[in-house]
Formats: sequence, structure tokens, C-alpha cells
Amino acid sequence: MNAAEQAIGLEVTTKIAAVVNLFKSEFPDAKADLKPWTNDPETRELVDPNSIDIGFHFPGWSRRFQSRSILLQIRFHKDHLDQSHRLIGLEATAFNHQGEAWRLSTVERWQIIGNCQPSAEVGEKLKHFCRQVFELFL
Repeated sequence: MNAAEQAIGLEVTTKIAAVVNLFKSEFPDAKADLKPWTNDPETRELVDPNSIDIGFHFPGWSRRFQSRSILLQIRFHKDHLDQSHRLIGLEATAFNHQGEAWRLSTVERWQIIGNCQPSAEVGEKLKHFCRQVFELFL
């Protein structure tokens, strides 16, 4: 779900801002988009209500990233008994003019998969960023 819609209350809003700042500290050229999903019925059906989704856009196509934009989805499991949310993992999906270029998921092996791989330096920085987000939400 769009991060802007999940920013309910000071604690969550502060953590969303911290995620954006962590990403920008690793990748200063990125511009954050707290509303990466359009508000139409088809898109609404695909959106996970238990995630915080943030888009990051680069000024033009990035050779190091092999993409122009990254969709970051911070996924949670909601316990319906006590209404708490537990962090499951992060998924970062990069997009170029052909669609999805690559994906990094912390749910499985923390591997970057896809046809267009980012540079090794970018991959390591992304993994470091993901570890910092885990620390933030634990």
C-alpha cells in the first residue's frame, strides 16, 4: 500500500521518513515517491494492505542500477488476534523501459535476479540498506 496512506500515527510516519533517509544516504540522486500506486480499482486489487510501498526514481536511466526506478515493498504479517504487525521482509524491484529489470527479495536468499543486473557495488549497498530497514522495524 502506498506509504503515504500507511503514514497513520507518529511512529509509522517517522519510520517511513527514516526509510527514505536511509535509501537517500546510500543513493543521494534518488527521489522518493510515497504514492507509487495509482488509485484505480484494478491497481487496488493488486496492492498488499500489509505493506509499505515506496518508489525511488533516478534522474534518467542509471547504468549502475540498470533501471530508472525502484519499487520498495516492506512486507508485514498482521496478527489478527492482537492486531500487531511483524516484518516479513523487503522486496526491491527495479524497472527500466522494458518493464522489470531485476528484483531483490530478503524473504528468500537475498539474491538479485533478473535480466539486467545492477553493479556489484549497488547490490551490496542495497543489501546494507535492507539490513538497516530490518533494524528499524525490529
